[in-house]
Amino acid sequence: MAHGSRIDLNLFVVFDAIFSEGGVTQAARRLNLTQPAVSHALARLRQSFDDPLFVRQGRALVPTALAQRVIGEVRTAIHGLRATLDGATGFQPATARHTFTVGMRDLTETALMPLLATRICRTAPQVSLSVVQASRRTLETELAAGMVDAAIDVLLPLGDAVKRQKLSSEPLAVLARKGHPRIKGRLTLSRYLAEEHVMVSARRRGEAIEDLELARAGHQRRVRLRCQHYFAAARAVARTNLICTVTASVAQILARAEPLQLLRFPLPTREFDAFLYWHATRDGDPANKWLRELLTAAVREP
Repeated sequence: MAHGSRIDLNLFVVFDAIFSEGGVTQAARRLNLTQPAVSHALARLRQSFDDPLFVRQGRALVPTALAQRVIGEVRTAIHGLRATLDGATGFQPATARHTFTVGMRDLTETALMPLLATRICRTAPQVSLSVVQASRRTLETELAAGMVDAAIDVLLPLGDAVKRQKLSSEPLAVLARKGHPRIKGRLTLSRYLAEEHVMVSARRRGEAIEDLELARAGHQRRVRLRCQHYFAAARAVARTNLICTVTASVAQILARAEPLQLLRFPLPTREFDAFLYWHATRDGDPANKWLRELLTAAVREP
């Protein structure tokens, strides 16, 4: 590898963009550069590292083992430099050229993206936002490495290096199709337990939060269908006599998309909280602070 003082630091910004976007063309678009300029930068990086860094797999460029090892340090360094500059000049959203990466679940993205897009386009025309589904298992590492700038999720057992802020609390709700032969506008606990259910979970096995709440009261339901995504569950419920339990805000979104009844969960339960997460090293970063304010406002907007 070439001596560090001989490497143009701008090349690492290109490296980060290719890693994130999975291709030269996409990275060029993100950085507002020409494709030949990005290809030239990649060639220089490959020469400096004596490694291909990215290899073609189908239509995408996939990082090599070396690229995967160094991306965390590269992103930490880039964030550190940006934080230093922002600390000296302040973060000016109207003129800033910045890309933020935020972790959130699919229904949170569905609810917030219209508000985020509107605000960014109006107040930060050169700021880009990339929403990803960050793994709960690796979220702390991704926040520390700068791979994710912030995340919205349920309460998670993360270390003290991860800052958190409670955004909202909401109860559970139940969805059933309009015209369900046994459910018409209200739902008793006995009827709920007698019906067959759709569970939404990204995990291959294990219980959902509603199962834990039922178990506390000594009850158990029958799950007939397990799926990964809320919209898939909603479409299945709208076309069968299955019912599905979700948080109230998710239920409202799905009931607007499909012909569904929105019903109270027939058991007193605790409310379920949504939290905003970011790493302590970004706590004073003006750019990250602006992002957190943007996300908080979007969640709390009626």
